[in-house]
Amino acid sequence: MNLKAKQLNYILIGIVVLLAAALLGIGYATNNILGGQADKLSKLKADSNALDAQQTTLAKNKQDIAKYSELNTIAQTIVPQDKDQAEAIREIVNLAAASGIGKLSSITFPASTLGAIATGPITNPNLTQLTPVAGIVGVYELPITIVQDQTARVPYDRFITFLSKIEQNRRTAQVGSISVQPDANNPNNVAFTLVINEFIKP
Repeated sequence: MNLKAKQLNYILIGIVVLLAAALLGIGYATNNILGGQADKLSKLKADSNALDAQQTTLAKNKQDIAKYSELNTIAQTIVPQDKDQAEAIREIVNLAAASGIGKLSSITFPASTLGAIATGPITNPNLTQLTPVAGIVGVYELPITIVQDQTARVPYDRFITFLSKIEQNRRTAQVGSISVQPDANNPNNVAFTLVINEFIKP
């Protein structure tokens, strides 16, 4: 009996040891699995946060596009996209006529380099005669000289009206320089030279 009891006791102890080892193994494996899942969960949370940040940025960019699209449209409307000299002359002549000045002596533009032999890199032919505007990328200016000589003087008040209309015109909104020469015998009649800047955004 004692021998059988001892054998049974050893068997039970062995079973308990095996169960303990099995539990430890299961616990270790479970811990590894949970650790891996935790790492995956952390990565998914980080990816989710990154996506949320991107969506927030995208939403703000869309709002900015919507906010400034009207301003961009206005800018394109106000600033001509070409240096159509014929159109500029037509507008200036019409402004003069509307001011009571029947005929201007001359309207001139800077000399064009178009067709000249290039000594450096070929530049955009649409930019000839133009000067970049400092501080405004992509905007250029084209000076236009308007002369009313001494043989065709005009009343001073008509000159002032013409000057005002020039400054309100979208093509000729900036007057660069003014020179006025009154008639010695009738100071109300003047000859004048205007240099105006036409702004262009090609």
